[in-house]
Amino acid sequence: MKIGAVSYLNTKPLIEYWRGPAGASLELDLPSRLADRLRDRHLDLGLIPVAEVLQQPDWVVVPDACIACRGPVWSVKLMSRVPPPRIGSLALDEGSRTSVVLCQVLLYHLAGVRPVTLPLPIDQAWQSVEADAVLVIGDRAMRAEAADFPYVWDLGEVWHDWTGLPFVFAVWTTHQSLMATRAAELRGVQQSLNAARDEGLRRLEELADRYAPAYGLGRDECRKYLGQYLHFRFGPAERRGLQRFQELARALQFVPAERELVYHECT
Repeated sequence: MKIGAVSYLNTKPLIEYWRGPAGASLELDLPSRLADRLRDRHLDLGLIPVAEVLQQPDWVVVPDACIACRGPVWSVKLMSRVPPPRIGSLALDEGSRTSVVLCQVLLYHLAGVRPVTLPLPIDQAWQSVEADAVLVIGDRAMRAEAADFPYVWDLGEVWHDWTGLPFVFAVWTTHQSLMATRAAELRGVQQSLNAARDEGLRRLEELADRYAPAYGLGRDECRKYLGQYLHFRFGPAERRGLQRFQELARALQFVPAERELVYHECT
C-alpha cells in the first residue's frame, strides 16, 4: 500500500515515527500533487487538504489522525491594508487551497465581502502585492509583520471564535473501493498511522528541537507551534468542524453540493 504525505513542519508529529506494516511505503510530495496522485490511483492513501477531499465523491476520510487547530494556528493569516469590510481585492497564497476557501468563507460571513482574487506566487514577497489584503501561509505567515498591513486575522482563531469548533486542514484519505477490497490492509495502515501520531505527540519537544533550525524558528517557538497551535487527533469535535466547513463552502459553491463525507472507522 502506497501512502503519501507532505514534508512540511506540521506533518512531522504524524509521520516522523511511522513504521508501517510489511509492504506499505511512505512517499513525500507537494499537497496538490498528493491529491492528483490519489485521484489517479498512484497512491492508496494520502494526507490530503480538506478542500481537495470535499471535491471527490469517492474519497473516504480515515479518521483519528489529522492536522487541525482549536484556536490560533499562527501559520495561516489574512494581512490587510484596510478594515476587512472594505477589502475589495485579495491576493491568495498558492500553497494552500483549503486556506484559500476558509479565508473567503470568513470574509463573506464576518465582513460581508467577496473580494476580487488574484494569485500570490510562492516566490513573490507578499508585502509587494497591490491588493487590499493578502492571505499568507506557512513560514511567511509566522513572520508576517508589516506597518502597511495593520489588520490581521489568524484564520484558525477567527474560525474558532465564530463557530466554537476546531478547524481541520488535512486528513488521511483513501478510495471507497479499498474499504471493500483491501480492508485488512487499510486497517493495519490506519492503526500504524495512529501509533505514529501517538509517538510523535510523546516526542514533540524532540521534534521541535530537531527541526526548528531548518525552518528558521527558535526551539521554544517550534515547541509552541507543534504543541499548542496544532492539534493532531480527529475526534467528534473535529468531525463537526469539518462538516460545518463543508456546509459553508458548499453554500458559496466552493465544493460540490452533492458531496457527502464518508468515514472509514478503524475497528
